[in-house]
Amino acid sequence: MAEVEAPNNPESTRIRFKGKVQQNSEPQPGDKTSNSPADYTVICPECGSNNLYRDGQRYYPDGSVFQRWLCRNCNYRFTEKPPKENSKWSINTKTAIVSKCQICATIEEAKNLDTAAETKTVAGMGQIADADVKGKLLQFALYCQKDGLSDSTVRTFNTALRSIARHANINDPENVKEALAKMNLVENTKFVYSCAYTKFLTFLGKTWTPPKYDYIEKLPEFLPTEAEIDALITGSAKRLSALLQLMKETGMRLGECLSLPWVCINFDMRTITLRKAEKHSSPRVFAVSTMLISMLSNLRRENEKVFGRMNKSSATWCLINQRRRIAHRLSNPRIAKIHFHLIRHWYATMQYHKKPDIFYISKLLGHKSVLTTQIYVNLEKMAFGESSNDYIVKVAATVEEACKLLEVGFEYVTEMEGQKLFRKRK
Repeated sequence: MAEVEAPNNPESTRIRFKGKVQQNSEPQPGDKTSNSPADYTVICPECGSNNLYRDGQRYYPDGSVFQRWLCRNCNYRFTEKPPKENSKWSINTKTAIVSKCQICATIEEAKNLDTAAETKTVAGMGQIADADVKGKLLQFALYCQKDGLSDSTVRTFNTALRSIARHANINDPENVKEALAKMNLVENTKFVYSCAYTKFLTFLGKTWTPPKYDYIEKLPEFLPTEAEIDALITGSAKRLSALLQLMKETGMRLGECLSLPWVCINFDMRTITLRKAEKHSSPRVFAVSTMLISMLSNLRRENEKVFGRMNKSSATWCLINQRRRIAHRLSNPRIAKIHFHLIRHWYATMQYHKKPDIFYISKLLGHKSVLTTQIYVNLEKMAFGESSNDYIVKVAATVEEACKLLEVGFEYVTEMEGQKLFRKRK
C-alpha cells in the first residue's frame, strides 16, 4: 500500500490507495463533479505509473471540479476526469440516419468484395489487415515463442509484419517485395522487415528470394561526458536515477537491468550477478560502488524484481521527460539526446580506453563475437582523439615500487635488463 500526502486537501491529510482512487470526502453543495463510479483506475498518461500524488483541484467555468494529479515517477501533472456513463441514445435508429447515400460502393458491389483481401479506410488512413491476417500474426507470434525467440524479437517481428500488412498482401511474396522497395524506410529497417517476413514464410511453409538489404553499423552521434551523465543521474527521480547509475557502472542493457532480481545483489560484498543476459550473451558478475548499493537498497521492494513493474516503455518515457527538463535547466542540449544504450556505449568506451584489449571488453560486455566489440575501437578514437595512444611509462626495480604502480592503475608490460616496465594511458 502506498501512502501519499495530499498537500491541498485539508479534509484528509493522508490518503491510501493502490491503483484505485478512493473518494474520501463528501460532495459539497453546488459541486458538479461527476464522480460516478466512485472507484476508477488513474494512471499517468506519460509513463503509465499509478504512483501518484493528489495535487489540488481544477475548477472549470461551469462550476465543475476535477482532481489534479502529480506523477511521482516522471513529475507530470495532469487532470483525470472520471469515466462518464454510457449514453442511452443510439445512433442505430431510422431517425438518426439522415441520408441514404453509400460510400464507395453499392450494396451489390459490397457483397462481391473478397473477404480475404485488405480494405482501405474511408478517411484515407492506409490499409488494415482483415481477421484472417490478424489470426495468422497471432499464430506466428506463438510459433516464434515456441522456437525460442526472445519476447523483444517477437514484438519486433510482429510490428514489422503489421506494417507490411498495411502496404501489401503478406500472402504474396512478390507483392511484399515490391512494397518494401516503395516504403520510405532506412536500409536497416528494411533489413529487419525482410528478416521478419522470411521467418513468417518459414512459419507458413513457404520460401522466397529476399531482397538484398545490408545492415549498416552506425556510430552514435556523440558520446556524453561523465559530467553530463552524472548531471542526468542527479536530476532524475529516485528509481530512474538508480537505473542510470546501474547502467553506468556495469554497462548492462536496459532489459537486463529491468529483469534483475533482488537475490542477484550481494549488499555485503557489493557485487551484482547477471544470470539471465539478453541476446544469448554470457552471464557476468560486477563489482559496484557503495553509492550504487545505497541507491538500490533505498528502492521500494514491490516484487522480486529490483525495479518492480517498470518496463522498457515506461522507463523510456520517464527518461525522455526528465532529460528534457534537466537539459533545459542546465542549458545543455546534449543531455536531451542521452538514451539508455548510449550509456552502455560510454561504459565500454571508457573500459577500452583504460585497457585496450578487445577480447577483455568483449567478455566484459558479454558479446559472443569479437566483431560486435570492434565498434568501441572507433568510439575510443572519437572520444579521445589521437591522444588515446599516449601512455605514461614507469620503471620498477623492486617489488614495493611495482605494487605502488599497480595500485594507481599502471599495468605490467614487460621486463628488460632486470627492470619491470609499466604503463598507463594519459
